[in-house]
Amino acid sequence: MSRPVVGIIGNSYLINDEYPAHAGGSMNSCAVSKVAGAIPFIVPTDPTLVSVDELLEVCDGFVLTGARANVHPEEYGHQPTDKHGDFDRDRDRITLPLVRACVERGQPFLGICRGFQEVNVAMGGTLHPEIRELPGRINHRMPPEGTLEEKFEIRQTVTVSPGGPFARVFGATQVRTNTLHGQGIMDPGTRVVIDGHAEDGTPEAIYIADAPGFTLSVQWHPEWNADRDPVSRPLFTAFGEAVRAWADGRRPVAVARSA
Repeated sequence: MSRPVVGIIGNSYLINDEYPAHAGGSMNSCAVSKVAGAIPFIVPTDPTLVSVDELLEVCDGFVLTGARANVHPEEYGHQPTDKHGDFDRDRDRITLPLVRACVERGQPFLGICRGFQEVNVAMGGTLHPEIRELPGRINHRMPPEGTLEEKFEIRQTVTVSPGGPFARVFGATQVRTNTLHGQGIMDPGTRVVIDGHAEDGTPEAIYIADAPGFTLSVQWHPEWNADRDPVSRPLFTAFGEAVRAWADGRRPVAVARSA
């Protein structure tokens, strides 16, 4: 039996600071293949090369990956500043309509870090450019020094709603995760349910109310050690089950319904 195909959203990248490429972290591909049980397919996020309609037909589900570049604030009605960092407008033009189409169709996606933020913006939400500057918040950014193990160190507790979709996936209402992001949700978009928070109140887990399919998204990076981490593994496993159901021609059972 052939495996389903998961489109992993790629990022614009310069090899050796000069050769243009579309790249995806190998840890995303490993998580999709080894835990979700699907074929990882790097998506070149350029609307002159691929269309959303084509991607919906080729792929059975999507991982909206993290990235250094941020969603352009014009997408949520704000003016860009130095705090907003770098942008990838081609990715914006692919991922934002892709999220909305997946929500409508019930086609599964898993949002990670920037992907988490893309889901909120796609549904009409807004973002803080620097959450560490908000009263009571900590610095969630990636440590500038150290090994990958140190950068992706488990260093926060996320609390999710009892009986909610994340609690059902994790089998717990509190989990330990890494944290490597500078931006965060300001205003949640239409139907965006914030289901999990870090200790400082930062939104860390969301889903789309009444969506017909899998829409779980997290602000942390579950792709790191996904086959061994007790939080990442069930998340990618649940995503893989939704993707296989879609590939088999069945609309997945809704992961979350509003009360």
